[in-house]
Amino acid sequence: MSIDPRRPSSRDGDPPLSTGGAIEGRLGACGRLVRAYDRDRYWSALLAPADRREALFALYAFNFEIARVQEVVSEPLLGEMRLEWWREALEGICAGRPRRHEVVEPLAEAIDRHALPRAPFDALIDARRRDLDDGGFATLDALRDYAGATTVPLIHLALRCLDAADPPALDAAAGIGPAYGLAGLLRAVPFHARRGRVLLPGDLLTDAGLTPQDVIEGRSRDRLAGVVGQVAGHAGGLLRPLRVARRARPALVGAVQTRRSLDRLARCGHDVFDPRLGAPQPLDPLRLVLWRLHGRA
Repeated sequence: MSIDPRRPSSRDGDPPLSTGGAIEGRLGACGRLVRAYDRDRYWSALLAPADRREALFALYAFNFEIARVQEVVSEPLLGEMRLEWWREALEGICAGRPRRHEVVEPLAEAIDRHALPRAPFDALIDARRRDLDDGGFATLDALRDYAGATTVPLIHLALRCLDAADPPALDAAAGIGPAYGLAGLLRAVPFHARRGRVLLPGDLLTDAGLTPQDVIEGRSRDRLAGVVGQVAGHAGGLLRPLRVARRARPALVGAVQTRRSLDRLARCGHDVFDPRLGAPQPLDPLRLVLWRLHGRA
């Protein structure tokens, strides 16, 4: 899938006249990593002014690295060690001695250039420690809190890179982050099920007469769709009409991506195992460009 954000002009910090292919040809290590493994945030970074993209790619590559820890370790202790490695890497950056690493070095440059605070990075690492617990979430509130903890600090950092961390944008992030995280968790239900994990709220599963093993084995998909519909409805309710500056929009396109994801899920009857959910969506990048330019998609 490619994008061609051609514009009549490049004033007001809008993306310059360029093709997606040309941009991809100039990607550094972080950009290539994000393009390969986090397409949503990859497209959002392309909507930012050219001189801010590398910083965003560095943030999103860091996020990918800590988010995948649970998937690449064989036991929680090894995951704790990997997360501690990243915490120590941040300490090195703050001390002016960044480690030689394809993500750490660009991240150090982004932190220095945009005066990014340490606290949101630590918050993201702390949130990812929850991934090392294979148990699910007892309630929808607990799942929403986790979704927010793994997204909102990242949005705040992205807004700082865009010089757009004003109160309206930060307030918008408080709803967009959890909604985006919940939508992503719903999309990932089949992936997690294949790995023997179920993160859907335990109380909703119980009310539907389901067990985690039912989800893992793909049983009772109609009842599972009811649970998914409740989580999706909660995610949609977190989104509000946005009144933010244009420069903030690349960090907040999760609102558009979440609505599109929830709409597709609804059209499939909230069946997370429906193969249509994996179909390519070639118009989605264009919708993001329209929202970046005009505030609508």
